[in-house]
Amino acid sequence: MGHLDQRRAIAFGGGAGLTRGQPTGMLLTAPTVSTPLPVLYSFRRCPYAIRARMAMAVAGQPAELREVLLRDKPQAMLEAGQRGTVPLLVLPDRTVLEQSVEIMDWTLRRRDPQGWLAQRDDPRLMGLLDANDGPFKRALDQYKYPDRFPGSSEVATAKDRALAHLQRLDEQLCRDAYLGGEAPGYFDAALFPFVRQFAAVDRAWFSSLSLGPLVAWWAAMLAHPAFTTVMAKVPVWQPGAPATEFLATLQHATAPDHDPIK
Repeated sequence: MGHLDQRRAIAFGGGAGLTRGQPTGMLLTAPTVSTPLPVLYSFRRCPYAIRARMAMAVAGQPAELREVLLRDKPQAMLEAGQRGTVPLLVLPDRTVLEQSVEIMDWTLRRRDPQGWLAQRDDPRLMGLLDANDGPFKRALDQYKYPDRFPGSSEVATAKDRALAHLQRLDEQLCRDAYLGGEAPGYFDAALFPFVRQFAAVDRAWFSSLSLGPLVAWWAAMLAHPAFTTVMAKVPVWQPGAPATEFLATLQHATAPDHDPIK
């Protein structure tokens, strides 16, 4: 086991007195709260929704989870937000948060047991986040869904442009096991779902890349409870159906996620 792999194992909870795979500080039961709960509209495989759910899980933030189909968005969600996208968080006072990073920040400012916000303003990591949500996401979409960009000259270079961003991540991960240091943090949650989506296009090719720290980080995050616990499959929400409490779903997703990514 290499030096970085050892540090990843420790961050997984592999130290003395801990069960391997159990992250320290993760809250899987809801604190005592009064109703009503915030309502989170989500789509299980959406990378933006995944990053929001990861922050909410780490913070132990209760919510009613409403899983939606993007091809058949519920009217209640469309009426609540202006963008018609997930994630969308409706607070009990009717405040609506429509940006995934906004949901992460709101959640972690309420409770941040693992200190994720300590790295929130790091300019180097913020630069990686901006690049992820901007040029990398565009290249990812063009690489994964070329048919959606008919006639675009950018499609031919999409894979190479995405790789340039991944090389920057690899350089960061040469320093530490995770983007923020010795354990998964804010920027690991914010960026990993998009790297996962890129890797899923050709998992064997991605695994063979000469970007050792990046590939090791990707594999570690795929198996980490901070990710696997938010990937439980829940029924699509229907008006009038019993509420699905978000924190209760976390205990039903304990195996690494290998679902095909649409």
